[in-house]
Amino acid sequence: MSKIAVPLIDGKFSSHFGGADAFGLFEVDQAARTILKMEVVPAPPHERGAFPTWLHENGATVILAGGMGPRAVQMFEQFGIQVLAGVGGEDPRAVVKAFLAGDLVSTGETCGGGHLHACGDHGHEGG
Repeated sequence: MSKIAVPLIDGKFSSHFGGADAFGLFEVDQAARTILKMEVVPAPPHERGAFPTWLHENGATVILAGGMGPRAVQMFEQFGIQVLAGVGGEDPRAVVKAFLAGDLVSTGETCGGGHLHACGDHGHEGG
């Protein structure tokens, strides 16, 4: 069994990982390609390193995200969590089902920014 984390904003898939107000945590059977359970959990305060640590503590083994800074990707990798960045969608359940079916398209892009902030500082100490 695995646990897939999906960032949410107002209950929909958030294209910007750091802007998530909650996470969908999906317990899945990857071999059977089925969702066993889903819960929506409010995100912790967005501070540097908070999301990767918190999701690790909550048992996430896979993160499906749109834009994500390279520092967050590195932290997830240090925890042994697979990151699939550059994905899109609106319905979090559909995103997870596409991942399980092997149909989820990823650009591999780590951060697209969007309206939330300029992403140029993700890899730097000052940002």
